[in-house]
Parts: sequence; C-alpha cells; structure tokens
Amino acid sequence: MTDLTLGALYGVVTLIVMCSGMPIAFALGVVAVSFMYFFMPSSSLDTVTQNVYEEMASITLLSIPLFILKGAAIGKSPAGKDLYSAIHTWLHKVPGGLGIANVFACALFAAMAGSSPATCSAIGSAGIPEMRKRGYSPGFAAGIIAAGGTLGILLPPSITMILYAVAAEQSLGRLFLAGIGPGVLLVALFAGYAVYRARKEYGMAKAIYEAGGDKSPYLETEHFTLREKVEMLPRVLPFIVLLIGVMVALYGGYATPSETAGLGAMLALVLIAVVYNVWRPKDLAPILSSTIKESTMLLLIIGMSLLYSYVMSYLHISQSAAQWVVDMHLSRWVLLSVILLMVVVFGFFLPPVSIILMTAPIILPPLKEAGFDLIWFGIVMTVVMEMGLIHPPVGLNIFVIKNIAPDIPLKDVIWGVMPFLGLMFVAVVLLCLFPSIATGLPDMMMGAK
Repeated sequence: MTDLTLGALYGVVTLIVMCSGMPIAFALGVVAVSFMYFFMPSSSLDTVTQNVYEEMASITLLSIPLFILKGAAIGKSPAGKDLYSAIHTWLHKVPGGLGIANVFACALFAAMAGSSPATCSAIGSAGIPEMRKRGYSPGFAAGIIAAGGTLGILLPPSITMILYAVAAEQSLGRLFLAGIGPGVLLVALFAGYAVYRARKEYGMAKAIYEAGGDKSPYLETEHFTLREKVEMLPRVLPFIVLLIGVMVALYGGYATPSETAGLGAMLALVLIAVVYNVWRPKDLAPILSSTIKESTMLLLIIGMSLLYSYVMSYLHISQSAAQWVVDMHLSRWVLLSVILLMVVVFGFFLPPVSIILMTAPIILPPLKEAGFDLIWFGIVMTVVMEMGLIHPPVGLNIFVIKNIAPDIPLKDVIWGVMPFLGLMFVAVVLLCLFPSIATGLPDMMMGAK
C-alpha cells in the first residue's frame, strides 16, 4: 500500500469515526491506536502512553489551564457584566453605540480570557438582552456577540496561538504580538458594521412609527450624566490593571508565557476577591470546577491529536501529503488559497485546536518552502478558523448564543453572523495585501529574526 493510499484511508476512517458522534478526543485516539495496531510494529502499542506524555511534555502547554483559570475567574463573576455596562455608558450616544460597546467588551474580555466560547458567553449573557430591549433585531444582536466572541482566539493570550506556536515551533511572544494588529482591524470592521446596521434599523423603525406603527425602543433616547459616567470608570480600572500587568510581564521580558499565565490567573483571582468579594470556597467552586472541566477536555483533545499526528508522521502520511502538494508546483498564492480553503472546510466539523494539530505537519512544510512567514500565516489561519467558529453547520459560537438566548431562532442567529463572515474575509484579504498589519509590531518590538 502506497503512502498516499494509506493517507487517504487514514482520512476516510477519521471522517467516519467522527461522523459517528464519538467525542473528538476519543475519535482521534481510536483512529490512531487502530492504525498503530494494523500498520505499525506491535511493540508500538506498548508506548502509547509514553508517546502522549512526551508529546505533551511542553512547558508552553502548561499555560493553557492557567489562562483558562483566568478566563473562568472573570466569566463566572459579575466582572464581565460590569465591563460591558461601563463601556455602554460612555458609547450610548454613538450611532450603534450599544453594538460597538459589545464589540469592545468582547475584545477586552478576549484579551483576558483567551477563549472564544467564554467571551461569547460572558458578554452575550448581558449584551444580548440589553440590545434586544433597546430595539436591536434578534439576528443582529446574536451576530455581533457571536462574531465578537471569535476575537478570543486572535487577541493575546490566545490558547489557539499557544498550540500553533508548539506545532509550528515558532516564538509564542511574536505570535501574541502579531495578533494585536489584526485584532484591532477586526474590532474596527465589526464596529463599523454595527454603526451601519444600527442606522439602517433606526431608519426602518422611524419610518414604521411615522407611518402610524408602534414606536420601537430604538427611538427612545438614554441619558447619562457626567457623574454617572465617571462613576462607571472604576469598574473598568481593574481590567486595565490586569491587562497591563500581563502584557508588561510578557513583553517586558519579566516572565515566560507560562509564568505570565500564572500571574494572570493570580491577578484575576485577586481582582474578583477584592472588587467583588468572591473568595469563599462556595464562590470559588464554580470557577475551579469550570477550569478543571475545560482544561481536561482541551488537554485530552491535544494529547490525542498529538498521538494522531505522531502516527501520521511514523507512517509517512504527513510527509507524503506535503510532498504531493509541493510536486503540484502551484504558485505560492494559489497554494495559500488551497490550504486556507481546506482549513475552512475542516472548520465545518472541527474546533481550531484539532485543525491546528491535525493539519500542521502537512501544510507548514510546503508553506515554508514557498517562502511564507509562518508567524504571518499563523495569524491568517487563526482568522480563517475564527470564521469556522461562527459558520454553519457546527460553528461553536452559534450554539453558545443559542444556549444563552434560546428564544432566538437558530436561522436568525445564522443569518445574523453572515455579514461578519464577509468582514473576516475582507480582513484575510487585507492581511495578504498588507502583511505588515500582522508582522510590523513583532518586528518593531522584538526585532526581525
């Protein structure tokens, strides 16, 4: 059996097992162990646990549960709602200001949590009811939260980028810096669309009212005094302190990414203890329980994905697939387009963690040979995977929104996210045309390597 035939069989079996409904971690483990049994020396089965341990014995991966703890501390306390309320108070007079407030709140929360579902859930639970109460259409309200939540895997500290740094053997610090520019770009695109859509819905509501219809909450005006605005500022200050503390420790060279993750988790716990009086065991139990559950699930997926990749490498599947792509002699931009299209298709079925760990051995060697900067590609790939979080059929953030707003029909949620998919595509095009959006900051701060 040729390597490519074996690789095709490997892929088909993987799809069949995954479509059976088996959890991703177990599906990858079952496929890997089965191919070890049939196509590798029998002694290889005796080293399964050793292989998984060796693949996961990375200090970089240690930061994942610590970043998850930091996100859970913010998301399971009133901190997320306070952050959103403070931003809304200052932006309420801007057209679409409530939508913009949600985008900014998602961006700031993402920069602290590093998780898209956590961002989506924490901000959406407060933001969606407020937007709907003020007349925003259900689809628009759901779409802007689902899209804003995707910033969790782009803005540092991103768990997805941690895994990409491990898989691509790239500097995590440079990756984190490279995510800032594209993150700001997406925030600007989302905020701009929020203004456009809010003006459009306001015009429609005004026309209906003038024609004798009901008066939409859109037409109501809110007023906050300067004193009320100033009183809201202390609610944002702890987040700024937490964000600055983590960034200074990481980019100032005072701590490694793993040490920074621990610092961020401790700062978050201190923040909720001091500001929100969340320190008793009964208060901390939901935070620690959520951290353990999410970390266990994620690390199990990582371990099985690494075993899956090890089997691919041992059977020369990944090397043969990469060589097959190289032998097609595609131009570098056609090669990039084909690979990104493949990532989009995988995004229909798989979370970003699995996409990175399963595809990295295949796609990175041809891209490197074609002359692409793997730091830059990591950012582009992350934006494309963000699209996977909100596009049907299994966009994770879509189901998070459905969970926190069950009365919004699924079709409204899906139609609500479609414009944001288009904006993400625009961001990818801009990154290809102007790669310095991603690479400029790390080159300036850390020096080109």
